[in-house]
Formats: sequence, structure tokens, C-alpha cells
Amino acid sequence: MPTVIGVKFKRTPKMYYFEAGTLQYKINCGVIVETARGVEYGTVGMLPREIPESKIVAPLKPVLKIATDDDKIKAEEMEQKRPDAMRLAAEIIAKNGLEMNLVDAQYTFDGAKLILYFIAENRVDFRELVRELATAFRARIELKQIGARDECKLKGGLGPCGRACCCSDYINDFAHVTIKMAKNQNLSLNPGKISGLCGRLMCCLSYENAYYAEVNKRMPKLGSEVKTKDGRTGTVLSVCQLKETVTLRVSEGDNYGFAVYGLADLLFKGKVEAIAEEDEPVTEELKSLED
Repeated sequence: MPTVIGVKFKRTPKMYYFEAGTLQYKINCGVIVETARGVEYGTVGMLPREIPESKIVAPLKPVLKIATDDDKIKAEEMEQKRPDAMRLAAEIIAKNGLEMNLVDAQYTFDGAKLILYFIAENRVDFRELVRELATAFRARIELKQIGARDECKLKGGLGPCGRACCCSDYINDFAHVTIKMAKNQNLSLNPGKISGLCGRLMCCLSYENAYYAEVNKRMPKLGSEVKTKDGRTGTVLSVCQLKETVTLRVSEGDNYGFAVYGLADLLFKGKVEAIAEEDEPVTEELKSLED
């Protein structure tokens, strides 16, 4: 198995593997590496260790060198050039009348390449734009179209929970999130309550979906009648998947009352339809939240 180190770059929590070689590393020390985008400055997030080849994206590239203080200053200078690059690039895009929204700009460590990230609803012919940008910046230009989730990952922000957005904080790869996951958790299908800053379904809906999907197989259907081990019959009003309890409306003579039972205290046969299969309408607005 090859020996690798893990390197992290700004604005992404993902760890990338590079060939360790014979250099001496410390956690958070700066390194200069060559990536598919060009030469970049990163920090060590994992010390040398052996990793199975199945977890490595070929080709495995070596670390060019341990970063010096001058390298760190140069990386900071490249970072400080971003606002001016964004402003000038936006002006050139507006002058060309292109329907694209500039999201971010990143220089490679050596300043030889400028990568511009943008969002566009339709296909954009930016061949002339690239020539103008190359002349203005005197560098190689790479235009990269991204989606709404990628924009949120680059910009960051606070989610509805009050914490930093998962995508910019620690998520390496986006999971496929669906409306069914929200239904599995018995959440309101109000778009404002289940969508994140990106305008898509919140990534966290997928975290515990497997648990909810499994528990729902053991839960009675809302509105169904079930019997209890103490001889009562009731209508299912609500369920709590975390506690695995069911709230029933039960008859008490001429009146009705409410009681909470655990799943072990209910009597019903066979596999009951999961809550997620309830025939709730999914509007076009809700569908647009999915990837």
C-alpha cells in the first residue's frame, strides 16, 4: 500500500492524498503541491500513513516541498488579489452581456492561472470572454460552471440550525437528497423549512434517513386502527420515530381519550406501509428543491 499524506485547501473541508516521500511533516504545516488545477498551497491535515490503493484517485502526485515563510506570504498575496479579480472579471462579463453569475475567483499559488467559478441557467459561449480575461489578467483563465450547492460550499454561511453550513464545514461529497427523506422523518413539506441557503433540500436530511426508513417499516400507518395488549382499540394520530411510540385516540365509554403506547405494546400484523408512502402531493416547487 502506498504511503500518503492528507492535504487540505482553503474553502473546502475535503482531504486530498499526495505521495508522502521522505519529507518531514507536522500537522497544519504548509506544503506546495501540484494538482489538476496547477501548483497550490495547502496544509497538512493527516500525517503519513499507508492507504489502500482503492481509496486513491490516480495518479498519486508527490509533494513538491515544505512551504517556507515566503511561500506562506505569497499564498496570502494571491488570496488578497481575489476581490480585485472578482470586480474586474464581473465588469468584463457585464460588458459582453453574458447571462452568467460570477461566484468566486481563485489564483493558483504561482499566479499562472486564474480560476473563475460561475452559475448560469443556460449554456454560455465564453470563448471571446476567455480571450479578454486572459489579456486583462495576463494569466491562463479557467471558467468553471458550478451548481447552487457548490456556490454555498464556496461562500459558506449559517444554516437554519445556527451552525455553519455542512457543505462548507465538513462535507466532502454531496449526497443525493430527496423529498422522500423529508417524508420519512415526518417533516413539514414547507419549502422554507426543509431547504438550505442554496435553495435546495438541506444536506442533513440524508444523515439519519436510513434509521427513519427502517423504523417506519415497524410503525402503523397514520389514521389506521390498532389494538393494544391491554385490550384497547385506537386510531393512530401521530408517531414518534425516535422514541418508537404511537399516540392513539381511544374510546372511553361515550367519550374519547388519548394515550401513548410503545411499539411493543401494540398488536398489528404484517409489514405496515411506511409513513413516507402517504399520498401527499409533491408540488413543482418541492420538486425543484431536489438535485
